[in-house]
Amino acid sequence: MGKSVVIALGGNAILQPKQAATYDNQFKNVVSATGHMVEIREAGHKIVITHGNGPQVGNIIAQNEAAKNVVEPLPIHVCNAESQGFIGYMMETALKNHMKERGIATNVVTLLTMVEVAKEDQAFKNPTKPIGVFFSAEEAKRLEAQGFTMAEDAGRGYRRVVPSPEPQVIHGIDEIKRLIDDTIVISSGGGGIPVYREDSGQLHGIEAVIDKDRSGLKLAQQVNADVFMMLTDVPNVYINFGKENEQKLSHITVAEAERYVAEGQFPAGSMLPKMQAAIEFAKLGKEAIICSLDQAIAALDGKAGTRITI
Repeated sequence: MGKSVVIALGGNAILQPKQAATYDNQFKNVVSATGHMVEIREAGHKIVITHGNGPQVGNIIAQNEAAKNVVEPLPIHVCNAESQGFIGYMMETALKNHMKERGIATNVVTLLTMVEVAKEDQAFKNPTKPIGVFFSAEEAKRLEAQGFTMAEDAGRGYRRVVPSPEPQVIHGIDEIKRLIDDTIVISSGGGGIPVYREDSGQLHGIEAVIDKDRSGLKLAQQVNADVFMMLTDVPNVYINFGKENEQKLSHITVAEAERYVAEGQFPAGSMLPKMQAAIEFAKLGKEAIICSLDQAIAALDGKAGTRITI
């Protein structure tokens, strides 16, 4: 019997660092990524896909800023919705084309997904979520002078950072549960469109970008997935990364993972949220996997990637 798997794909896999942000480049990356996802479906597993949008939403915001004297800039939550739509469109197109070529009779649907957060979340006082393209230290200083909050991102350069509140409720879960047996569902893209609910019950958008791994965790929990798989650009999680005593992690327990987190082994802007999400999911008695795109099938078989279990 196949497993139900929630797959979280990073926004940097759709637009790689320093790569020109053209549609053609991004679609080629999506075609490559979804080819591996189809292999997971072909192996008999049920999949729900979520994805990041850091580079994409950052570029949409930059476009808004550049054209602000011509067209009124849109709020960040609307930019999130835009990125969710165009990335979902690319992924759905690529998945359907792959499955047509392979003769797989499975439908694909992209759900425009709102994710509720708390308006009083402390994240709004401390922006940490990197979005957009990378800048040099000199460029970052110039942008900070313009009012943007900038931060160094895992040794790769500087990026703009925005609030990243904790996701509380994924909208559309009942629909996903009804679809998952016969359909590949793309949901909660870019961490979801951030909204908060007033005491009256009314929903409103809010200025933030929700971390895709935290949102993916909530999605995996709410659909009762067997596996939460985070696809990244490295084959494994490492401790002492980039040092002489660098060590690859294959299969570790929750206790071991928590110890490494406490030691500060993982950068806050990249691997730390993945490990935190993996730990929380594994505590449910299930399996969390962090691996590279091309090793997804092997990782599901326990032969690749980093697996976290109780």
